[in-house]
Amino acid sequence: MSSTTADILILAPAPDEPRFAKGWGPLFERLAAPLRAQGLTVTAQPWTEAIDPEGQRLILPSIAWGYHLRQSDWFAQLDALEAADAPVINPVPILRWNTTKTYLIELEGKGAPVVPTRAHERLTPEALAAAFDAFGVDEVVVKPQISGGSQDTVRVNRHAPLEGGPTGPALIQPFLTAVGEEGELSLFYFDGVFSHAVAKVATGGDFRVQPQFGGRVTGVAPEPEALRAAQMVLEAADLPLTYARIDLIRGLDHTPQLMELELIEPDLFLEHAHDHGAAFAAAVKARL
Repeated sequence: MSSTTADILILAPAPDEPRFAKGWGPLFERLAAPLRAQGLTVTAQPWTEAIDPEGQRLILPSIAWGYHLRQSDWFAQLDALEAADAPVINPVPILRWNTTKTYLIELEGKGAPVVPTRAHERLTPEALAAAFDAFGVDEVVVKPQISGGSQDTVRVNRHAPLEGGPTGPALIQPFLTAVGEEGELSLFYFDGVFSHAVAKVATGGDFRVQPQFGGRVTGVAPEPEALRAAQMVLEAADLPLTYARIDLIRGLDHTPQLMELELIEPDLFLEHAHDHGAAFAAAVKARL
Protein backbone atom coordinates (compact mmCIF):
# COMPACT_ATOMS: atom_id res chain seq x y z
CA MET A 1 0.00 0.00 0.00
CA SER A 2 1.44 3.38 -0.99
CA SER A 3 0.27 6.95 -1.25
CA THR A 4 0.73 7.37 -5.02
CA THR A 5 -2.76 8.36 -6.21
CA ALA A 6 -6.03 7.43 -4.55
CA ASP A 7 -9.40 8.81 -3.54
CA ILE A 8 -8.72 8.07 0.13
CA LEU A 9 -5.41 8.10 2.01
CA ILE A 10 -5.58 6.50 5.45
CA LEU A 11 -2.77 7.53 7.80
CA ALA A 12 -1.15 4.52 9.48
CA PRO A 13 1.41 4.03 12.30
CA ALA A 14 5.07 4.95 11.94
CA PRO A 15 7.13 1.98 10.65
CA ASP A 16 9.58 2.29 13.56
CA GLU A 17 6.88 2.23 16.25
CA PRO A 18 7.21 -1.27 17.79
CA ARG A 19 3.78 -1.36 19.45
CA PHE A 20 1.78 -0.47 16.36
CA ALA A 21 3.81 -0.89 13.17
CA LYS A 22 2.71 -4.45 12.36
CA GLY A 23 -0.83 -4.74 13.67
CA TRP A 24 -2.82 -2.24 11.65
CA GLY A 25 -3.45 -4.23 8.46
CA PRO A 26 -6.73 -5.89 9.51
CA LEU A 27 -8.23 -2.58 10.67
CA PHE A 28 -7.17 -0.94 7.41
CA GLU A 29 -9.06 -3.62 5.50
CA ARG A 30 -12.18 -3.17 7.69
CA LEU A 31 -12.16 0.55 6.89
CA ALA A 32 -11.24 0.14 3.23
CA ALA A 33 -13.88 -2.48 2.39
CA PRO A 34 -16.98 -0.24 2.69
CA LEU A 35 -15.11 2.61 1.00
CA ARG A 36 -14.24 0.36 -1.94
CA ALA A 37 -17.88 -0.72 -2.06
CA GLN A 38 -18.66 2.94 -2.78
CA GLY A 39 -16.28 2.80 -5.75
CA LEU A 40 -13.44 4.60 -3.97
CA THR A 41 -9.75 3.73 -4.20
CA VAL A 42 -7.98 3.50 -0.85
CA THR A 43 -4.31 3.50 0.12
CA ALA A 44 -2.21 4.07 3.25
CA GLN A 45 1.05 5.58 4.42
CA PRO A 46 2.68 6.28 7.80
CA TRP A 47 1.45 9.49 9.39
CA THR A 48 5.05 10.45 10.11
CA GLU A 49 5.98 10.75 6.43
CA ALA A 50 5.55 13.82 4.24
CA ILE A 51 2.11 13.80 2.68
CA ASP A 52 1.44 14.96 -0.86
CA PRO A 53 -1.79 16.96 -0.53
CA GLU A 54 -2.53 16.47 -4.23
CA GLY A 55 -1.90 12.72 -4.26
CA GLN A 56 -5.37 11.89 -2.92
CA ARG A 57 -8.77 13.51 -2.67
CA LEU A 58 -9.23 13.01 1.08
CA ILE A 59 -7.00 12.13 4.04
CA LEU A 60 -8.28 10.06 6.97
CA PRO A 61 -6.10 9.90 10.13
CA SER A 62 -7.99 6.76 11.10
CA ILE A 63 -5.02 4.55 12.02
CA ALA A 64 -2.49 7.20 13.12
CA TRP A 65 -1.75 5.13 16.20
CA GLY A 66 1.12 6.23 18.37
CA TYR A 67 0.86 9.95 17.71
CA HIS A 68 0.61 10.54 21.45
CA LEU A 69 4.13 9.12 21.82
CA ARG A 70 5.56 11.61 19.28
CA GLN A 71 3.69 14.75 20.10
CA SER A 72 6.02 17.27 18.46
CA ASP A 73 5.99 15.23 15.23
CA TRP A 74 2.20 15.00 15.36
CA PHE A 75 1.65 18.72 15.79
CA ALA A 76 4.23 19.44 13.08
CA GLN A 77 2.35 17.15 10.69
CA LEU A 78 -0.93 18.86 11.51
CA ASP A 79 0.68 22.25 10.89
CA ALA A 80 2.05 21.03 7.55
CA LEU A 81 -1.34 19.67 6.45
CA GLU A 82 -3.06 22.89 7.44
CA ALA A 83 -0.46 25.05 5.66
CA ALA A 84 -0.94 22.98 2.49
CA ASP A 85 -4.73 23.24 2.80
CA ALA A 86 -4.78 19.44 2.60
CA PRO A 87 -8.23 17.77 2.48
CA VAL A 88 -8.34 16.16 5.94
CA ILE A 89 -11.31 14.69 7.75
CA ASN A 90 -12.06 15.58 10.38
CA PRO A 91 -10.50 19.03 9.64
CA VAL A 92 -7.05 19.81 11.08
CA PRO A 93 -8.23 22.36 13.70
CA ILE A 94 -10.57 19.70 15.10
CA LEU A 95 -7.77 17.12 15.22
CA ARG A 96 -5.51 19.58 17.01
CA TRP A 97 -8.24 20.43 19.54
CA ASN A 98 -9.09 16.78 20.12
CA THR A 99 -5.45 15.78 20.72
CA THR A 100 -5.33 17.30 24.22
CA LYS A 101 -7.97 15.91 26.55
CA THR A 102 -8.54 19.21 28.31
CA TYR A 103 -11.32 19.53 25.73
CA LEU A 104 -13.36 17.59 28.31
CA ILE A 105 -13.33 20.58 30.64
CA GLU A 106 -14.33 22.86 27.76
CA LEU A 107 -17.27 20.64 26.82
CA GLU A 108 -18.41 20.44 30.45
CA GLY A 109 -18.43 24.24 30.51
CA LYS A 110 -20.75 24.19 27.51
CA GLY A 111 -23.29 21.92 29.19
CA ALA A 112 -22.18 18.45 28.13
CA PRO A 113 -22.40 15.66 30.74
CA VAL A 114 -18.72 14.92 31.39
CA VAL A 115 -16.87 12.81 33.96
CA PRO A 116 -15.56 15.35 36.50
CA THR A 117 -12.07 16.29 35.36
CA ARG A 118 -9.24 18.38 36.79
CA ALA A 119 -6.22 19.44 34.71
CA HIS A 120 -2.72 20.11 36.06
CA GLU A 121 0.59 20.88 34.40
CA ARG A 122 2.20 18.53 36.92
CA LEU A 123 0.80 16.08 39.44
CA THR A 124 1.48 16.94 43.07
CA PRO A 125 0.29 15.45 46.36
CA GLU A 126 -1.66 18.65 46.93
CA ALA A 127 -3.43 18.34 43.57
CA LEU A 128 -4.37 14.74 44.29
CA ALA A 129 -5.62 15.55 47.79
CA ALA A 130 -7.76 18.38 46.42
CA ALA A 131 -9.23 16.07 43.76
CA PHE A 132 -10.12 13.37 46.32
CA ASP A 133 -11.97 15.99 48.36
CA ALA A 134 -13.64 17.70 45.40
CA PHE A 135 -14.91 14.43 43.93
CA GLY A 136 -15.80 12.94 47.32
CA VAL A 137 -14.02 9.66 46.53
CA ASP A 138 -11.13 7.63 47.87
CA GLU A 139 -9.83 6.51 44.48
CA VAL A 140 -9.02 8.46 41.33
CA VAL A 141 -7.57 7.83 37.89
CA VAL A 142 -4.72 9.96 36.59
CA LYS A 143 -3.73 10.10 32.92
CA PRO A 144 -1.68 12.29 30.59
CA GLN A 145 -3.47 15.14 28.89
CA ILE A 146 -2.28 13.66 25.58
CA SER A 147 -2.57 9.89 25.65
CA GLY A 148 -3.88 6.80 23.92
CA GLY A 149 -4.60 3.20 24.81
CA SER A 150 -4.42 3.93 28.57
CA GLN A 151 -0.76 4.96 28.23
CA ASP A 152 0.60 5.99 31.67
CA THR A 153 -2.91 5.81 33.15
CA VAL A 154 -3.08 4.59 36.75
CA ARG A 155 -5.48 4.27 39.64
CA VAL A 156 -4.51 6.05 42.85
CA ASN A 157 -5.94 5.39 46.29
CA ARG A 158 -6.23 8.24 48.79
CA HIS A 159 -4.10 6.32 51.29
CA ALA A 160 -1.45 5.05 48.85
CA PRO A 161 1.47 6.78 47.15
CA LEU A 162 1.36 7.64 43.46
CA GLU A 163 3.23 5.00 41.46
CA GLY A 164 3.70 5.50 37.75
CA GLY A 165 1.38 7.72 35.83
CA PRO A 166 2.08 10.84 33.80
CA THR A 167 5.21 12.88 34.42
CA GLY A 168 3.95 15.95 32.57
CA PRO A 169 0.56 17.62 32.09
CA ALA A 170 -2.10 15.38 33.62
CA LEU A 171 -5.79 14.91 34.20
CA ILE A 172 -7.41 13.62 37.38
CA GLN A 173 -10.84 11.95 37.36
CA PRO A 174 -12.76 9.92 39.92
CA PHE A 175 -12.46 6.15 39.54
CA LEU A 176 -15.85 4.85 38.44
CA THR A 177 -16.87 1.34 39.46
CA ALA A 178 -19.05 1.07 36.36
CA VAL A 179 -15.92 0.34 34.31
CA GLY A 180 -15.90 -3.24 35.62
CA GLU A 181 -19.68 -3.62 35.71
CA GLU A 182 -21.58 -2.36 32.68
CA GLY A 183 -18.37 -0.79 31.35
CA GLU A 184 -17.99 2.00 28.81
CA LEU A 185 -20.53 2.56 26.06
CA SER A 186 -19.19 3.76 22.71
CA LEU A 187 -21.67 5.38 20.33
CA PHE A 188 -20.70 6.02 16.71
CA TYR A 189 -21.96 8.90 14.60
CA PHE A 190 -21.41 9.58 10.90
CA ASP A 191 -22.29 13.09 9.73
CA GLY A 192 -24.04 13.55 13.07
CA VAL A 193 -26.34 10.55 12.63
CA PHE A 194 -26.19 7.64 15.06
CA SER A 195 -24.96 4.40 13.49
CA HIS A 196 -24.26 1.76 16.16
CA ALA A 197 -22.89 1.19 19.64
CA VAL A 198 -20.66 -1.22 21.55
CA ALA A 199 -20.13 -1.92 25.24
CA LYS A 200 -16.55 -2.31 26.48
CA VAL A 201 -16.13 -3.96 29.88
CA ALA A 202 -12.87 -4.38 31.79
CA THR A 203 -12.12 -7.84 33.16
CA GLY A 204 -9.95 -9.45 35.80
CA GLY A 205 -10.13 -6.50 38.19
CA ASP A 206 -8.56 -4.16 35.61
CA PHE A 207 -9.95 -0.70 34.85
CA ARG A 208 -8.80 -0.52 31.21
CA VAL A 209 -11.47 -1.54 28.73
CA GLN A 210 -9.28 -1.87 25.63
CA PRO A 211 -9.14 -5.36 24.07
CA GLN A 212 -5.35 -5.49 24.51
CA PHE A 213 -5.96 -5.47 28.28
CA GLY A 214 -8.59 -8.20 28.12
CA GLY A 215 -11.63 -5.95 27.80
CA ARG A 216 -14.76 -7.49 26.28
CA VAL A 217 -16.49 -5.75 23.37
CA THR A 218 -20.09 -6.49 22.39
CA GLY A 219 -22.62 -4.78 20.15
CA VAL A 220 -25.51 -3.20 22.07
CA ALA A 221 -28.62 -1.08 21.59
CA PRO A 222 -28.12 2.07 23.71
CA GLU A 223 -30.77 3.29 26.10
CA PRO A 224 -32.49 6.65 25.42
CA GLU A 225 -30.55 8.32 28.24
CA ALA A 226 -27.25 7.38 26.58
CA LEU A 227 -28.43 8.66 23.20
CA ARG A 228 -29.49 11.92 24.84
CA ALA A 229 -26.14 12.30 26.59
CA ALA A 230 -24.30 11.70 23.31
CA GLN A 231 -26.48 14.27 21.56
CA MET A 232 -25.65 16.80 24.27
CA VAL A 233 -21.94 16.16 23.66
CA LEU A 234 -22.33 16.72 19.93
CA GLU A 235 -24.32 19.91 20.51
CA ALA A 236 -21.71 21.23 22.95
CA ALA A 237 -18.87 20.43 20.54
CA ASP A 238 -20.75 22.07 17.63
CA LEU A 239 -18.22 20.83 15.05
CA PRO A 240 -18.48 19.51 11.47
CA LEU A 241 -17.72 15.86 12.21
CA THR A 242 -17.75 13.23 9.49
CA TYR A 243 -17.11 10.56 12.14
CA ALA A 244 -17.21 10.64 15.92
CA ARG A 245 -17.00 8.08 18.69
CA ILE A 246 -18.54 9.12 21.98
CA ASP A 247 -17.35 7.07 24.95
CA LEU A 248 -19.79 7.23 27.86
CA ILE A 249 -19.67 5.72 31.33
CA ARG A 250 -22.11 5.82 34.22
CA GLY A 251 -20.84 8.49 36.59
CA LEU A 252 -20.95 8.96 40.34
CA ASP A 253 -24.54 10.19 39.98
CA HIS A 254 -25.43 7.07 37.92
CA THR A 255 -26.09 9.07 34.74
CA PRO A 256 -24.16 8.61 31.45
CA GLN A 257 -21.16 10.92 31.27
CA LEU A 258 -18.54 11.57 28.62
CA MET A 259 -15.25 9.76 29.11
CA GLU A 260 -13.75 10.70 25.74
CA LEU A 261 -14.84 12.21 22.43
CA GLU A 262 -12.73 10.36 19.84
CA LEU A 263 -12.31 12.29 16.58
CA ILE A 264 -8.83 11.28 15.38
CA GLU A 265 -8.17 7.54 15.14
CA PRO A 266 -10.91 5.69 17.01
CA ASP A 267 -11.65 2.07 16.29
CA LEU A 268 -15.09 2.40 14.71
CA PHE A 269 -15.97 -1.27 15.32
CA LEU A 270 -17.65 -1.43 11.92
CA GLU A 271 -18.01 -5.18 12.38
CA HIS A 272 -20.76 -4.34 14.89
CA ALA A 273 -22.59 -1.95 12.56
CA HIS A 274 -25.78 -3.39 11.07
CA ASP A 275 -24.77 -1.98 7.66
CA HIS A 276 -21.12 -3.14 7.98
CA GLY A 277 -19.86 0.42 7.49
CA ALA A 278 -22.05 1.65 4.65
CA ALA A 279 -23.04 4.82 6.57
CA PHE A 280 -19.38 5.49 7.35
CA ALA A 281 -18.41 5.15 3.69
CA ALA A 282 -21.32 7.32 2.55
CA ALA A 283 -20.30 10.07 4.99
CA VAL A 284 -16.71 9.93 3.75
CA LYS A 285 -17.79 9.97 0.09
CA ALA A 286 -19.99 13.00 0.74
CA ARG A 287 -16.87 14.96 1.64
CA LEU A 288 -15.31 14.43 -1.80
